[in-house]
Formats: sequence, structure tokens, C-alpha cells
Amino acid sequence: MRLPLEGIRILDLSRLLPGPFATMLLADFGAEVIKIEDPNQGDYLRWRAPYVSKGEHKESIAFLALNRNKKAMILNLKDPEGQKIFYRLAETADVILETFRPGVVKKLCIDYDTIQKINPKIIYCSLTGYGQNGPYKDLPGHDVNYLGVGGLATLTGTPDQPMLMGVQVADIGGGGLNATIAILMAIIAREKTGKGQYIDVAMMDGAMTWLAYAFSRYWASKQVPIRGNDRLTGGRPGYGIYKTKDGKYIAVGALEQKFWENLCKVINREDLIPHSQPTGDLKEEITHILKNAFLAKTREEWLELSKQIDICISPAYELDEIMADPHVQAREMFLDFEDSRVGKIKYIGMPFKLSETPGCIRFRAPGYGEHTDEILLSIGYTKEEVNAFHQKGVTRPKSIERKGE
Repeated sequence: MRLPLEGIRILDLSRLLPGPFATMLLADFGAEVIKIEDPNQGDYLRWRAPYVSKGEHKESIAFLALNRNKKAMILNLKDPEGQKIFYRLAETADVILETFRPGVVKKLCIDYDTIQKINPKIIYCSLTGYGQNGPYKDLPGHDVNYLGVGGLATLTGTPDQPMLMGVQVADIGGGGLNATIAILMAIIAREKTGKGQYIDVAMMDGAMTWLAYAFSRYWASKQVPIRGNDRLTGGRPGYGIYKTKDGKYIAVGALEQKFWENLCKVINREDLIPHSQPTGDLKEEITHILKNAFLAKTREEWLELSKQIDICISPAYELDEIMADPHVQAREMFLDFEDSRVGKIKYIGMPFKLSETPGCIRFRAPGYGEHTDEILLSIGYTKEEVNAFHQKGVTRPKSIERKGE
């Protein structure tokens, strides 16, 4: 079965989370992703605990999770000969993804303007925190910084204190997913025009698009939302996370009046039906009533009850509980894979379900520089030239395993 992105070659200069997440999704659906790493340490994530191991061999599980279905080579882009090798690779590529700070690729002589002259059809995506222009473009940053500037960081928490989010919203949602979408759109555009193009993806920009609902309400009302007081952030007792009798948690989403009425009936408090949007002391009182009510039954008892009456209740799982859920299993959101180096590992599955060309895990994440020789030979270099590159330090063959940090 041909995968939808089969025949698309991507040169991946990214590391850590956002870029590798994007190229993982593209690789899952058939793209040939060549992960290009520097000779000193490559992708930092390779050496980050925790590890999985078989015998004396061990691998970073985070690296494995983000780099399945990819090839890897070691290339010194600071060396002029390394740059020439990259140019030859670029001639064969459809997409380049890089995550350096603005200006770095220009210094390395591998920027879009340079590559576009070599391959006019290239799609060149720069994925950074703040983008290629603006006062913040050169600033360092992490997920929390992009969420802070983008306005998301202050929406979650209590009125007195914002709270960190449990996942990297800007890195994955604003960066990785948006880069994937942008690259696919550029591929479609090239099919129509025959031209490649440059893509500037900023994680801050991408995170801000998640404010479509919240910001539109602010724009219309001119009222800054009070953290913990909005209908979706703690302002309604019928929408939240509650503890059950067995110490587990359930997620309750009784926003609409019909769901609120059913919830009130289930807990034998029909007197609360008119108060789905309480404020002040009444809100605190109703929240306390619900807390006590949910503590009267186990999570499983509440879930069984929710099957009989529409009250929008679901389990709020800890990570160690997710895999046993029958719906998660039906959606094939966890996949077992036999890695020849470390044995059986579990991956999160594909988020897109294509009926004719579904994604799949074809092969394991690559070792550091594992495919260097193979890739160089595939673009026309001889074995003698490849060996000479290794001796000069322009490239390196498959690396001796490095101990983790």
C-alpha cells in the first residue's frame, strides 16, 4: 500500500520536541525523513533519561517516541565540504525543516535564498519560538515563554495565581502541528504552481490561534477574563474535575441546561436546577455540594450511571490508566513495536485515521549517524569519498553509543 507522502524527501535539521514531532507525523504517513545531526552530540534528546534497554544497550525513550520512521546522518554544516554535501542533498529534497535561531542558517550558508537557487521547488520551513521578524525574534525561549507572550499562560489557574499547563501547548500545538499543516499546504500549492516557498512558523503565533474563542469574547465585551471564573475555567460548578469515593477523578461537563438538569436530578438536588450559572457565595456552596455528591460513589459507579442518563461524565485518567480504556484501545491510540535494539516498546498511535492510506510504524528510530554512509552513497558519492569525509571530520559513520546525561 502506498502511503500518502511516499516519494517526499524531508531534510530535518531540528532537535528536541517541536520539529521532530512535525517530521514524525510526516514520516508516519510515508515521507522519507533524513535527520541531519552535528558531529558533537546531535539531537540532545538522544541522551536524555529515562532510558529503555536490552542488555548493555540503552536508548532515550523520548527520542525513540519522536523519531520513529526516520533515517539519520551526521554532517558538519560548519565545514564548507559539509555544506556542499548538504547542497547535493537539497537537490534531491522536497522539504527542509530547521529550528535554529533566526540568522543561523544564513551563517551556515544553507538559508532559503541559497537553497532555492539550487532547488527552486524546495519547501523550506523555519520553526522558531517568535518567528523571523519582530523585536523578540532573537530571544531564547521555552513553551512557557511563548504561552506567556501569546496570552495563554494567564488563562489557567486560580484568580490569585496562573498555573503551568501539563503539556507543551506552544511546542506541539503551536509549533509541531502548525509546521506539519504548513508543509502539507505548501506541497499542495507546489502541485498547482510548480514552485516551492519559504514557511515561517512561530510557536508563539501558533499558540495565539488557540485564543480564537477567548479573544473574540474579549474583543466584543472589552472585559479581560477573570482566571478561574470563565465557564470553561472553573466559573461553573457543572464543568470541572471531581474526586470520587475511590480516590479517582471524573470530568464533568454539564454546561448545557439539559445536562445540568440531569445532573441535579441524579444527585437528588432538583432545587439547584435554576442555578446553573451561580456566582459568589452561591457558586462556592454549589461546588461544595457537588464535591460531596461525587464522593458518594466510585468512579465506575458514576460512569455506569452516565450511560443511563445524559450527564456528560467521563473518567479523568492518570497516565497509568489510559492504556486499559476500551475506547482508547478501539481507536488504536497505543501501538506495540518491536525495536531490534531495546525490545518491545509502546508508541502513541496516529491521530489521523485515513481509510485508504493509514499511517504506520515502518521502522525504529535511527541510531546516531546510522544511515550516513547509505545516504551519501545514494546521492552519488563513492565509498572512497565517503571514507575521506569521515577522516576529515566532515561526516561520521554510525557513532559509537554515547552514555546518557
